[in-house]
Parts: sequence; structure tokens; C-alpha cells
Amino acid sequence: YIMSPVAISLFTFALYVEIMGILLAIIPNKILPLFKEPKTDEPWVRILGIILMALGFYYIVAAQNEITVIFWASVVARYGAFVGFSLLVITKKARPTLIGFAIIDALGATWTLLVM
Repeated sequence: YIMSPVAISLFTFALYVEIMGILLAIIPNKILPLFKEPKTDEPWVRILGIILMALGFYYIVAAQNEITVIFWASVVARYGAFVGFSLLVITKKARPTLIGFAIIDALGATWTLLVM
């Protein structure tokens, strides 16, 4: 089975999301300092990791099954994440390092959009 270019773009993004989810769920205090975030024993970061793993799984299933409506929805959601993350930084509700994640979301969404 060969995936279409758009499915490959979403599958690649799904792998990124899965890896981030696993790292945040299992070793958050090794990952957070890399992004200038403080270490924490609060459960929120592990919860976020689990949610990311679930989201990544949905993207993998969508890519493997060429579910085009999810391709479109992911583009909208990833551009939305870009805007949301950017607004958090602009309003000083989050550290500037969050812009890196915003850019990754926007680049991934653009790749998917360009190959549709």
C-alpha cells in the first residue's frame, strides 16, 4: 500500500505528535527544560502527553485510510493552533519558545494543504 502525498504529510505530522506525546507522558521533566519550561510534578503535562498520543493515533488512522475530511480538518486545526499559540505568546501568557510549536503546526498544515 502506497499512501498519497497528503496522507504522507499527515502521517509525518502524526509521528511528531506521537513522539511529543510519549515524551511528555513519560519523561516530562527531561523535555520541559529544553523548551525553557519549569519542571513540574503536576499531572497536567502527562495528561497533555496522553491527549497528544490519542490525537496522533487519529491522524495515523486518517492517513492510512485516506480520510480526506480529516486532512482538511487537520489543516484548519493546525493553523488554529498556530494562531492560538501565537496569541498566548503575544499576550505574555506563554513563553516565546511556544512559537516553535506554532511554526511546526503552521508548516505541517501548509505541507498538507499544498499536496491536497
